[in-house]
Amino acid sequence: MTLTLHKRQVNRVTIVDLKGRVVFGAECTSLRTELKDLISTADGPFVLNLQEVSYIDSGGVGCLVGLFTSAKSTNKEMRFACANDKVMHVLRITKLLPILGMHTDEASAVASCAKN
Repeated sequence: MTLTLHKRQVNRVTIVDLKGRVVFGAECTSLRTELKDLISTADGPFVLNLQEVSYIDSGGVGCLVGLFTSAKSTNKEMRFACANDKVMHVLRITKLLPILGMHTDEASAVASCAKN
């Protein structure tokens, strides 16, 4: 299954819905290209909705961390939301969950952007 991205706006926050596998290779390259463009052009914060991510490997984790770091370095807010148990497990065992943060639902991720 390939990775697809769908962008939409909620108030001033860009939501990026990911669907499929976040894995090393074409999927991560596509994700990195799309989100680096978003990081450089977006006016407001954005949320990655991981609800429909079926699998993530170490390359996918590295991609998310790299994008999070890129957003931070340009003073952009990036939030993560709606990860399933498999994704949460990977982020927990890599000890990245406290660093990246994870909102249980999209509304709380959007609300957290408004607080900052």
